[in-house]
Amino acid sequence: MISVNGLSVGFGGTNLYENVSFLISNKDRIGLAGKNGSGKSTLLKILAGIKKSYEGKVSIPKGCTIGYLPQDMVHNLGKTVFDETATAFDEIKKLERRIDEITHLLETRTDYESDEYMDLITELNEVNDRYVVMGASSMEGDIEQTLIGLGFEQKDFTRMTDEFSGGWRMRIELAKILLQKPNVLLLDEPTNHLDIESIQWLESLLKNYYGAIVMVSHDKVFLDATTIRTIEISSGKIYDYKANYSKYVQLRKERREQQAAAAKNQQKFIEKTEQLINKFRAKASKASFAQSLIKKLDKLEIIEIDDEDTKSVKFNFPTATRSGIVVVEAAGLKKSYDKNTIFSDVDYIIERQEKIAFVGRNGEGKSTMVRLIAGQEEFEGKLNIGINVNIGYYAQNQTESLDVNKTVLNTVEEEATEGSAIHLRTFLGSFLFRGDDVEKKVSVLSGGEKARLAMCKLLLQPYNFFVLDEPTNHLDMRSKEVLKKALMEYNGTLIIVSHDRDFLQGLTNKVFEFSGGKVKQHIGDISEYISSRKIEHLSKLDVKEKIRSEQTIGKTDSVYVEKKKQEKERKQLQNRISKVENVIERLENEIKLTDKKLADPLQYLNIINDKSALAKYDEAKKQLDIEMQRWQDLQGLLI
Repeated sequence: MISVNGLSVGFGGTNLYENVSFLISNKDRIGLAGKNGSGKSTLLKILAGIKKSYEGKVSIPKGCTIGYLPQDMVHNLGKTVFDETATAFDEIKKLERRIDEITHLLETRTDYESDEYMDLITELNEVNDRYVVMGASSMEGDIEQTLIGLGFEQKDFTRMTDEFSGGWRMRIELAKILLQKPNVLLLDEPTNHLDIESIQWLESLLKNYYGAIVMVSHDKVFLDATTIRTIEISSGKIYDYKANYSKYVQLRKERREQQAAAAKNQQKFIEKTEQLINKFRAKASKASFAQSLIKKLDKLEIIEIDDEDTKSVKFNFPTATRSGIVVVEAAGLKKSYDKNTIFSDVDYIIERQEKIAFVGRNGEGKSTMVRLIAGQEEFEGKLNIGINVNIGYYAQNQTESLDVNKTVLNTVEEEATEGSAIHLRTFLGSFLFRGDDVEKKVSVLSGGEKARLAMCKLLLQPYNFFVLDEPTNHLDMRSKEVLKKALMEYNGTLIIVSHDRDFLQGLTNKVFEFSGGKVKQHIGDISEYISSRKIEHLSKLDVKEKIRSEQTIGKTDSVYVEKKKQEKERKQLQNRISKVENVIERLENEIKLTDKKLADPLQYLNIINDKSALAKYDEAKKQLDIEMQRWQDLQGLLI
């Protein structure tokens, strides 16, 4: 589908890629791998046609549509969530106009055997195929289904996009791209602002997506579930693996072991050849032989062993002063925006050296709570910060606070204390900003590099209480591992908001669950919490509680039986939804066909004078309204 040949890109004096080539085929599921700053996001921009300064050739077939979700984007304001999402179907309107144009041309032309006439027929078929793929007959239903899948509720559809955070606006952009159904999806960190339920919904959608997908993600579980091919960018080259991420890691290790063995054998060959050259160079009878050996060495391509994966963030938290025993105390805490109450009657005490995970569905108030603790929001009730507590707050949008016009070094210089100023370059080096990297402008950094710089800036101050809201967004796999290790060794107090179960595992000793406007406390780490709630996956926190019938005498309390029952009920519900969707599609097609006849002057009078046809038309529209309401009700039960 898309062919990349001899691609070379230089950036800041460094070659991101040198003469790389690969092919993206229809229905490919590709994950891009490589360290932060290796050029993954840049490659997506090239494929999307946004970055045009490169050498080589990127060939995209005529008619191939591309949908691109960047890490950072400009959001459109001034419309409701539903209306903004509906702009995804602008292409359908263009297709409808083109179908009408071609149909008119075919009706008025008489050169039936000409190439131009056949070209019109070919184009009409292609446009009609695209029209069907776009789902023109079920626009509103598709919009609702996609928004609900991404975590919106029915009541959100009429709210203005201005009311939502950047993360929720990103979901609207993702919904628009998914609804456009492009031939190729380019996704740059699509899960960064999604909760677990939405991630699982997106996984399911991508598994069954009709086109090709190329994505950057640092969510290992998500990559394993959605990709079957991994392209690694390493030292300006690419390595193509027909495997998902976990399998790729294993194959990469084997490849590097082979590289090391081959390099060792090559070095032995070079040493032996040099010995022969030195031995025969001075002998006249062997001089020509020595020269041939020299030429042979000159032409030898030296085997390089990729070593960038041995680099990772290395740091320890600076020593901080000891805080009082009580770090935070809340009583009767309430937070509302206008008439919307986020949570109320919240009571808790956080003590020194406790490490607490905030979990729950997006929109339940986790980020709001950490902003309250960080002193960035007003509230009702009581919230006291303890004695000698020094808070270090990392927000979800922490990277947005960086000055894009400053260099990496300038950014940390303004935060440095007198004691740390002389060690700034060493400190930056521990965050992989080495050599000339410290002179890079923030504006040219990748999302992962900005996240590391923001964390680096935060750690220059000795905080005894860290409040971290999604700190792993944009961090690569190795950086996440090292951050987790450092947090486990940190001797201060910690609150962390995260949907990454692997990252939370073993890190915290208490869980605060945000649900239904309340905050419940659970002792233990994530695995113990999940065990106590008798759930297998953290995502089940996001599923609404189902009304359970009264238990009958002798009914087993088996979790397995209950799980099977829920699966059966869910499957039955999905079957009912599918049947309703088929009825809706049939009714919409009937109504559309009659609408076209009414728009045709030659058929208008026939329809108007046919009372049975008009009655059937009116009945179809009434039935459509009923079926749409039924679909919405069933979707509400499914969620």
